[in-house]
Amino acid sequence: MKTSFKYAPAARRMQMVNDYFEYVKGEPSPDTSTTGSKKNWIREPEIPTIRGLALFLNFKNIADFEDHEKKRSHRKPLRYARFRIEAAYEQLLFEKPTGAIFALKSMGWTDKPEATKTLTESHKTLKVEITSTGPKPASTEKEVDVLI
Repeated sequence: MKTSFKYAPAARRMQMVNDYFEYVKGEPSPDTSTTGSKKNWIREPEIPTIRGLALFLNFKNIADFEDHEKKRSHRKPLRYARFRIEAAYEQLLFEKPTGAIFALKSMGWTDKPEATKTLTESHKTLKVEITSTGPKPASTEKEVDVLI
């Protein structure tokens, strides 16, 4: 049985992440003959995914994976893996954008420009002090002097 990422020594964790990315490249058939321009495969290549990585590393669910991603001892290899997966999705934007856009949005990306000011920064309080009120406002039009 394969060692779980959670219990692997620190030196082995990055290697386990790299093993996943080698695994998703697929396994070509040793048979050198190809059918036209198509390669023969023992195991077809796959697109790397967060859930695929979590399964490969023997996590039982995605919440467990994300909890370990926050732990200091597991953070570096798991964030590196997430970064590589996002890079793979970025490459897919040139081929099939809709699926890649959905995946990137679910990873926290946004297609809307970020506001540069927060709500508290944009609503500053202006203190106004009235020193004199001037003439009393008219209550009707008849009280207004018309200069023509």
